[in-house]
Amino acid sequence: MFMNLQAAKSLLSTSDLQAIQIGIIGLGYVGLPLALEFGRQYPTVGFDVDTSRVDELQQGHDRTREIANEAFCACTRIRFTTDSADLNACTVFIVTVPTPIDRFKNPDLSYLLNASKTVARSLKPGDVVIYESTVYPGCTEEDCVPILEKYSGLRFNQDFFCGYSPERISPGDKERTLTTILKITSGSTPETARFVDQLYRSIIKAGTYAAPSIKVAEAAKAIENAQRDVNISFVNELALIFDRMGIDTLDVLEAAGTKWNFLNFRPGLVGGHCISVDPYYLAHKAQSLGYHPQVILSGRRVNDDMPLHVANKLVKTMSKRGMAIGGCRVLLLGITFKENCPDIRNSKVADIYQELISFGMLVDVYDPWADAAEVQHRFGIGLIDQPPAGVYDGIVLTVAHQEFYDLNVTQLRKCDLSVVYDLKAVFDRSVATLRI
Repeated sequence: MFMNLQAAKSLLSTSDLQAIQIGIIGLGYVGLPLALEFGRQYPTVGFDVDTSRVDELQQGHDRTREIANEAFCACTRIRFTTDSADLNACTVFIVTVPTPIDRFKNPDLSYLLNASKTVARSLKPGDVVIYESTVYPGCTEEDCVPILEKYSGLRFNQDFFCGYSPERISPGDKERTLTTILKITSGSTPETARFVDQLYRSIIKAGTYAAPSIKVAEAAKAIENAQRDVNISFVNELALIFDRMGIDTLDVLEAAGTKWNFLNFRPGLVGGHCISVDPYYLAHKAQSLGYHPQVILSGRRVNDDMPLHVANKLVKTMSKRGMAIGGCRVLLLGITFKENCPDIRNSKVADIYQELISFGMLVDVYDPWADAAEVQHRFGIGLIDQPPAGVYDGIVLTVAHQEFYDLNVTQLRKCDLSVVYDLKAVFDRSVATLRI
């Protein structure tokens, strides 16, 4: 039997966590670790609309390689489903769906709003809905809550309550995992805020930080990645400047790094689901309030232009060596957005590929981490199983996968004039023709 509203309010005020049932909506890089961790202690339902994903999870397999197969055995109180009716018994709903941008670089809230509709249909008096998806400040209360109210017929902060606890998942990082990263929490009422904080504190070993409001928690998440984006754009711009001076950017950064308060950011491609996306959410909100965020957007432009710089630098260098660009064979090493991780979301390597193709080059992409079917579906690029020896006029290392450190790149070159462009300083300097 569902709790009545008075009992639910009592639950919030006493933080009696033993009475809850948790529903996780979205089982990707964020939702799955969360579902498994909660599933160790509480009855938990993991819901996703992707049937193939749920089938794999029911078999104890995670295609993202973030969760080992044996980890599923320790979670005896969880079940995975595509049937939204299985969420009806839940009292706490945690939304962890993607929040991407569209082709015009505007926030795409379609996944978030559809997830809110799904939750609303199972919402009961006294339930708590917590959002983890990255949004702009105000989105939870201004965009999601009206959906919850409309499709549930319940009233916000009277019948149901909300919280926001931004995800801090780092794909591929086996040291900084869910339970070892401090978690920000917040709630729509003081009682809800305490409840949400206690709930996360029960699984997060690193502890929690209770933000004073949902908007503050949303803003904190937005600026975490915007700050990194701006810092990377600065060193990327330095790389463009030093390239014209004939100076190795990494040499400069290593020298500057001897100062105790120098921030050690490295130039490179900025893709993925956070750093290259979240600043647009913050910029969107600022522009809706009549302010044009110059620093944030200028940094975005620099980082978005880096793939073109890399492709054109390669072409110019090959041309100077007397190569006929059309028909040259080029190998791109890596297409995921970061090292030792299969995540290809918003990968900027695809932009390099398209630019090189436009020059009439024949481009191979090799990545031992990426899923070939997913790469083909998302980018229309076919991965090769192994790069053949002695055929490439140009080689670009884009991602520092561990496998590439042991790769004999010299054997892949067609001749001594072949250009090796090392974006991640993986190869010995004697091998690399260019470094970013």
